[in-house]
Amino acid sequence: MSGSTSVAGQLPEPWVHGGRQVAAELDTDPATGLTNAEAAARLDRVGPNRLDPETPVPVWRKLLLQFGDPLVYLLLAAVAISLVTWVIEGRRGMPFEAIVIFAILLANAVLGYAQETKAERAVAALQRMAVPTSTVVREGIQLHVPSVDVVPGDVLVLADGDAVSADGRLIEAASLTVAEASLTGESEPVLKDVATLSGPVALGERVNMVFSGTAVTRGRGRALVTATGMSSEMGRIARLLGETEEERTPLQREIDHVGRTLGVAVLMVAAGLVAAILLTSRITEARDVVDVLLVGVSLAVAAVPEGLPAVLSVVLALGVQRMAGRNAIVKQLSSVETLGSASVICSDKTGTLTRNEMTIQRIVTASGEVEVSGVGYRPEGRLVAQGDPREAAPMLDDAREVISLGILANDASLREEAGEWIVQGDPTEAAFLVAGRKVGFIQGLDDRFRRVGEVPFTSERKLMTTLQEDVEREGSVVVATKGAPDVLLARCTRERVGGEPRPLDDERRRRIVAAVDELAGQGFRTLGTAYRRLPGGIPDKPEEAGEDLEQGLVFAGIVGIIDPPRVDARAAIGEARGGEAQQARRKARQQVHDHAIVGALAQGTADYEHIELVGHC
Repeated sequence: MSGSTSVAGQLPEPWVHGGRQVAAELDTDPATGLTNAEAAARLDRVGPNRLDPETPVPVWRKLLLQFGDPLVYLLLAAVAISLVTWVIEGRRGMPFEAIVIFAILLANAVLGYAQETKAERAVAALQRMAVPTSTVVREGIQLHVPSVDVVPGDVLVLADGDAVSADGRLIEAASLTVAEASLTGESEPVLKDVATLSGPVALGERVNMVFSGTAVTRGRGRALVTATGMSSEMGRIARLLGETEEERTPLQREIDHVGRTLGVAVLMVAAGLVAAILLTSRITEARDVVDVLLVGVSLAVAAVPEGLPAVLSVVLALGVQRMAGRNAIVKQLSSVETLGSASVICSDKTGTLTRNEMTIQRIVTASGEVEVSGVGYRPEGRLVAQGDPREAAPMLDDAREVISLGILANDASLREEAGEWIVQGDPTEAAFLVAGRKVGFIQGLDDRFRRVGEVPFTSERKLMTTLQEDVEREGSVVVATKGAPDVLLARCTRERVGGEPRPLDDERRRRIVAAVDELAGQGFRTLGTAYRRLPGGIPDKPEEAGEDLEQGLVFAGIVGIIDPPRVDARAAIGEARGGEAQQARRKARQQVHDHAIVGALAQGTADYEHIELVGHC
């Protein structure tokens, strides 16, 4: 590569240009990528692929910021007044009051500084532990490089579970979906396409682009890196955040109010006392006036609560330690109180209230309904047939067929690492892999079938199909399809019953739709599976398999998939509501003068639930 691009990564609106034009503008080859030398030169020119770190705050300024509260200003004023009084009185003895107040303020500042420094070091340690890598093509070879070394013009290789390290224009995409919630707020993964867009489009509609900070949920693809670091869309957000003024916490605002109120009150009381003494006493000498002023100053200093900042810091420090015991890092002492001031809890459902481990729990076939025991990705469980035990064998056989087809029409992977089961790809597809391990025939499927083609899933089709060569039957190819039950059912002409295909009549279609509705009403996500064998063997060009393969299918059955709730979710919600109810009862006792509230309490109709758990899928 010649490196003729003057400012790599500044290509305007790459989504409105074709892949070849983008490659030409970036002076790169989509097939072989950059050379190692050119990549190093661009890295020197453009800089590392990371967001600009915050400007480090000097130690002296961090300490000085600990004195930034009105209450502290009031105490510093008290120290100054005490020293002035000590000087006026002839510097007799030591100014113990001023020394004690200043020592408390200094200890308070050191405590806050130490806590914030400790939290910053913990965050820095976590960042050093997580060093992300990316897969790129350089000199025609796929390499794993640190994400900070990715440069504009690199060919980024994307697969299930990968974190996208830079903005890029897609040049290849096969069933590629990307979770962009961190950037656009879109909760559902976005299906990507390489087609060129026309005209300016919103960020969330740039389906031929991938963006830094997002993650691949399924499929695979390749993208030409167009922007890195602060030039990326995530970098623009970081720049805006850097320009945002930090708001003070509720506790800080309350202390500010207390400090201002105390300051005004102390001045008014001291001035009133001095005025009263001057009006009611016989003042004959200037010395008498000084003595009266010293009395007012002493009162003002005594009224200032010099122990309050220290008590607050100690209490907040204890809160920080308790949070640390629960693996939560708090960077500022005052932030601990912010959690206690929350009146509305907005909680994401997936992964927070639930385990984020999609699990097949029901399988419905023409032979009957089968339950799958066990929850989560750990493959521990079995098939349990419902109904007459004498009919269990065909039920279990048909249920295994449903799971097998879901595994064949699948792009996810499941593996065990250090005792934990890790999924790469779509969680719904992973549910079939877990069910297959529970039954114990995944290895048999891998040995018997070899994928020779596929019809990728799209949000419009709501189906995914793979062509599988059956090595046990020479020349035999199985079409395995899974997808939305209503869409899949429309493409089926027969149904598997007890291992044999039978014609699918209207009555059976209605009963299948009713079973889908029943599962959905119980909170399950439903998927159907179907199959057929190709009479002519492997097609000449299986990679170009079209939707015609998805006709005349044999309907196998439907599965009910659910994301099980966390065991501790119910207790956590109950604890949150219990705390709010306690607060509401205290508030009600303070308002006993309100007869309407008293009447409502007496009748037991008062509603004090102010915490809302807002879940979104």
